[in-house]
Amino acid sequence: MKFSICLPTGFEGLMHPIPFAEPEVFLRLARLCESLGYDSVWGNDHITTQHYVRALYPGQVPRYYEPIIVMAHVAAATSRLRLGTAVTVLPMHEPVYLAKQVATLDQLSGGRFMLGVGVGAYREEFLAWNGKLAHARRGDMMDEGLAALARLFVEPRCSFTGEYYAFSDIELAPKPRQTPFPLYVGGHNLPAVERAARHGQGWLPGWRPLGEMQERIRLLKERTAALGRDADAVEVAPQMSVTLGKTQEAAEQRYMQSGLVAHRKSLAYTGRDLGQQTVANLVGSPDVVLQKIDRLAAIGIDHCCALMFPADSVSEAVEQIEWFGKLVQPLH
Repeated sequence: MKFSICLPTGFEGLMHPIPFAEPEVFLRLARLCESLGYDSVWGNDHITTQHYVRALYPGQVPRYYEPIIVMAHVAAATSRLRLGTAVTVLPMHEPVYLAKQVATLDQLSGGRFMLGVGVGAYREEFLAWNGKLAHARRGDMMDEGLAALARLFVEPRCSFTGEYYAFSDIELAPKPRQTPFPLYVGGHNLPAVERAARHGQGWLPGWRPLGEMQERIRLLKERTAALGRDADAVEVAPQMSVTLGKTQEAAEQRYMQSGLVAHRKSLAYTGRDLGQQTVANLVGSPDVVLQKIDRLAAIGIDHCCALMFPADSVSEAVEQIEWFGKLVQPLH
């Protein structure tokens, strides 16, 4: 099992208070993760304040740092740690320039970059960014963007014509250093599973009840094989939250008092049973969390990816990351 951490590039108001992360925090946390043996660090992608966050924090504006730029900063200050986005909102990025950024960072980091892409949790951000696309289906934009990236990363010269994106005779060089480039597809629904099977080196869903996750993993492997790939070609890498406590009760209380609970409520449209959030996430004493990880490994999960640590201060986040890194991670 691999373990990785999500840096707080876009968590103010969503999981942390406003303000939370000064720029120097990213290097501090990345170096800590490298020293503790974590596989990688990731960054999430937001562009403007969500409606519910404005209601919770009137007059305060969360700072959302651009994750690819943050990862370039981290790459220059680390040597082993892998770097990723969890996730870049693909419908809000033009694919040619995104591919150029990705290839450049993969080259500069010595082949350590991974790109996670998703539709985006909040359509309101998409509409604020470009109201002229109010008619657009972001899933269709996602499909076109994935098809375009697949060509740009590999083909010496390529063209593409779709409803949303079009380019012609592009020679993108340098290509990413890694072949195949590790593209992770975010999302838990069936179209996301299909996209991961078709285009992904990884599948990066949010947390789901264990039974549903097991069924989706079975479907992912089935579809990956049906598309002519090895059934195990796609790394199963769900993103969950972590809250450790000396007892199960203490951990659950700490989690339920965190800002992450309001974030989960804002995403209730995804159909997740919020009564399962402390069960399905890595919430508990270290012994309980280890048992949960055993169950995750048994159903085919390869990577606890871009783990989120709800906290009210950077020092609290550091404490939790150290605790997990020293008491949980070494036993898997």
